[in-house]
Amino acid sequence: MRIVHSRSRTKAPPGLAGISEGKIPRPKLDVRLLTVNEYSRPGTALEKVRGVVIHYTANPGTSAAANRNYFEGLKDSHTAKASSHFIIGLRGEIIQCIPSSEISYASNERNGDTVSIECCIREESGKFEKATYDSAVHLTAWLVEHFGLETEDVIRHYDVTGKACPKYFVDFPSAWEQFLADVQAYLVSYGVF
Repeated sequence: MRIVHSRSRTKAPPGLAGISEGKIPRPKLDVRLLTVNEYSRPGTALEKVRGVVIHYTANPGTSAAANRNYFEGLKDSHTAKASSHFIIGLRGEIIQCIPSSEISYASNERNGDTVSIECCIREESGKFEKATYDSAVHLTAWLVEHFGLETEDVIRHYDVTGKACPKYFVDFPSAWEQFLADVQAYLVSYGVF
């Protein structure tokens, strides 16, 4: 297990190669990359990142580690093809499962040009815990800066497929607009925009 602390100026850890330090400090990441396999980490290069997709785990009360282990277990169970680059837990912890230079199985036809973030939830409503929300804002803003994106490039899984994911942001569009505003404000506060 490798923890990457913010404001680190050392060589980027596996999966973050090519992401230079910018104005926004790197979030603390627990880098636990999945084994390369056809069900959760195909090892396919992600040519260019054109967006960040926000998801929710849809299994209330589970941890980031449990969701990461589910993805890892798909190499043996072969029950689905699913994964995410990052998973944010109920306490705001962030696990990185897939290098940002590879595709994940999270966003259907946008797998080839997006980075995905799964967010754990405590209740069926899908509303994020404050710590989860705060980490999602930080991580999203950091990815937007480092991939040269705009806030408009941050989308919901719903915007790709029509699936109610992340549920709370689909059920309450004003909450989604607030999330985007909070990401924008975070970028502005660090002088990115």
